Amino acid sequence: MLPRMSNHLTIAIPAAQRLEIDGRSGRLSYYVAGEGSPVLLLHSINAAASAYEIRPAFEHAMRSRRVYAPDLPGYGFSDRSSRRYDIKLFCAAVRDMLDVIDADQRRTQRIDALALSLSAEFLARVAAEEPQRFRSLALVTPTGFRRGSQNLRAAPGSSRELRGLYPALTFPLWGSALFGALVTRASIRYFLKRTFGSDQVDEGLVDYAWQTTHQPGAQHAPFAFLSGRLFSADIRAIYERLRTPVWLAHGTRGDFRDFSEAQWLQQTSNWTVQSFATGALIYFEQPTLFYQHWDAFLASAGPVRAG
Repeated sequence: MLPRMSNHLTIAIPAAQRLEIDGRSGRLSYYVAGEGSPVLLLHSINAAASAYEIRPAFEHAMRSRRVYAPDLPGYGFSDRSSRRYDIKLFCAAVRDMLDVIDADQRRTQRIDALALSLSAEFLARVAAEEPQRFRSLALVTPTGFRRGSQNLRAAPGSSRELRGLYPALTFPLWGSALFGALVTRASIRYFLKRTFGSDQVDEGLVDYAWQTTHQPGAQHAPFAFLSGRLFSADIRAIYERLRTPVWLAHGTRGDFRDFSEAQWLQQTSNWTVQSFATGALIYFEQPTLFYQHWDAFLASAGPVRAG
């Protein structure tokens, strides 16, 4: 059976205002705060993802910028209904947020954006298709750079979904029990230890991960993630198309430290790669150093105003 559900979910970023829109991706909740040129922040995709994952970066950026951070489809306060969660849906959510920012900013400024882990693929795809809407991209521990990623040049928009896995994961006899096992406090802590590459995980992140996974519909997007449906089979080709300034920041500890196939970026003029002696969530562990380099990258990215 599913884990015991609750209809109560606390705000992931208390310093921000939470708003909602109905867009291409359905009902989309987002946080906004601060004044200045726009910054879009995207949390990662996993079994227990939430906007809490980018809370430290949000609170830093809002001191000098207008910051926007959605709950991506299937997470947080956004639509968690039973529907098809795929690459198109998550890219639609990114475009929904671009429209929100355009309306707020009256299309006078290009957007700086930061995405964590798998969400970097959605951000990169939208930026490759609509480069005029972005000033810079910061990709924190992005997927698509581990060993073998040079082969990810399949048909445009195709995914790495394993045939038959999604129906197997969601089969009524065991699907609920499987999700319940994934989102116990012990399981959440175990996977965060592997993400951080140490036992020193953020306790607030553990608590919010447990809370958000015990909301109605919490299992739908994670099962799509586990099936491979949300991973792009053409992501290497997408990354190669980017001409916007890109900062790739990654940790050297934990399960997500393999960036062995990022060497090709040394031959590009718009990518900057930087490693940190942390796990995947760099700004939780080395906030001062992370913000120092992120702010420097943003300052070097060129004019804010379009045209």
